[in-house]
Amino acid sequence: MFIHGGGWSGGDRKGYAPQAAALAATGNYVAVSVGYRLSGETKWPSQIHDCKAAIRWIRGHAKELNIDPAKIGATGGSAGGHLVCLLGLTAGNKDLEGSIGDFTSLGSGVTCVVNFCGPTDMGAPLMQGEAAKKDDPAVAGLIGGPLAENADKVRASSPLTYVSKSAAPIMTVHGTNDARVHFSNAEKLDAALKRAGAVSLLVPVTGAGHGIPVGPELAARIQAFWDLHLRGIASEISTAPIAATAK
Repeated sequence: MFIHGGGWSGGDRKGYAPQAAALAATGNYVAVSVGYRLSGETKWPSQIHDCKAAIRWIRGHAKELNIDPAKIGATGGSAGGHLVCLLGLTAGNKDLEGSIGDFTSLGSGVTCVVNFCGPTDMGAPLMQGEAAKKDDPAVAGLIGGPLAENADKVRASSPLTYVSKSAAPIMTVHGTNDARVHFSNAEKLDAALKRAGAVSLLVPVTGAGHGIPVGPELAARIQAFWDLHLRGIASEISTAPIAATAK
């Protein structure tokens, strides 16, 4: 399942159509790109409620789609990375489950996650320099007000809050020069997951900003991650840094 970015306030599920089509074309996966209500329409936690409802919808239609409902991976970038991390960390969390759709009796957990540059600590500045001296507009827009006045919502929307040993395996891909979501978000999540005894792979893309160039080496590692956790194909997946200019 693909979840789009856009600061929770923009973007569209169609943006992932090429990647979804390419994955489906392998013949080994069903690919679904989903949308969610944006922060201009409704505030947190509606966005994660929508994403969990999409997982339940996929699971509820598994037979007609000819898929294994126990093998669902999720990937997304930026705001989408934030949301897929939450999917991988909050299976069974009643506060984040929501009551949307016809399959509320089904679980919304996922098997594994590939997170591209997602915010993980919503209480810390996502940007650096002068921008760090005021609330991030995207985060404030998501939670519906100043961060200091909404500390409970800030904490509840942070993937780091939910890290535990039972987390789904998460691969995080993040540019070391990301000026929109600082690389420390990836480092914090990776360290917390490893401390908890969960599976975490952090792949730094050196020199990359918020847009990650997916060359053959990175694409191969991501495919190996999907194949390992969704198809049971054993593989050693390197976490060595990849240069943004790598071909």
